[in-house]
Amino acid sequence: MTVQTVGQLLRQWRHRRRLSQLALALAADVSARHVSLVETGRSNPSADMVLRLADQLDVPLRDRNQLLLAAGFAPRYAERPLDDGALSAARNAVARVLRAHEPYPAVAFDRRWNIVMTNRAVDPFFAEVHPDLLRPPINLVRLGLDPRGFAPMVVNLADVRAVFRSRVRRQLAVTPDAELTTLYEELLAPDPEDASNATVESDVLISMILRLDGQELRMFSTITTFGTPMDITLDEVAIESYYPADAESAAYFERRSR
Repeated sequence: MTVQTVGQLLRQWRHRRRLSQLALALAADVSARHVSLVETGRSNPSADMVLRLADQLDVPLRDRNQLLLAAGFAPRYAERPLDDGALSAARNAVARVLRAHEPYPAVAFDRRWNIVMTNRAVDPFFAEVHPDLLRPPINLVRLGLDPRGFAPMVVNLADVRAVFRSRVRRQLAVTPDAELTTLYEELLAPDPEDASNATVESDVLISMILRLDGQELRMFSTITTFGTPMDITLDEVAIESYYPADAESAAYFERRSR
């Protein structure tokens, strides 16, 4: 296995962000020549320079540690489990956001879409799910698209699959991940012979129609992330909050909460 230099890694990130050396240099307030020297290995960047360039390239914390290691420095960012005492304030903040969204469903999940926390409004949805899908880690993509999970409840399953496909594809384009690639190939890779494959132009609002208790519920969702995390776990946690798209759907969840 070939070990990549910090310059090679930085060049890859620059290409992913579709930036020229000059554009990156201007953003980081360094010379384009220095960026070129770092990428070609003719200059050894300091740890601060590595992080300055990584910041302008919006490199995830996990990958910033890899850049530092490649440059010969110790990692700067810890990765603790969400139930670690050091993350208690952040964990409580996530729990408060989830509780505050009741009576509507909300879930927190990690970079591989494994659920790490939910609110009580999600619990009834698990009643008809096959036990195999509820063994940790519970994966939100698999839960939503597997026929043993939520798929039979989703009226517009092709649209929902297309939104998942778009989001996971963008993740993989930015940061390749073997497990996420396997998930994509299992549940999201389009079938070239299937004319029903849906595409989405935008997933700012994720439309989803559920059939529950003989009623069609129209929902959309939004994503919330931590603004300036200094821990890898927090950097990779997202909260998806589901909202009713009409009065009838809102009334359904309010009745259930009572």
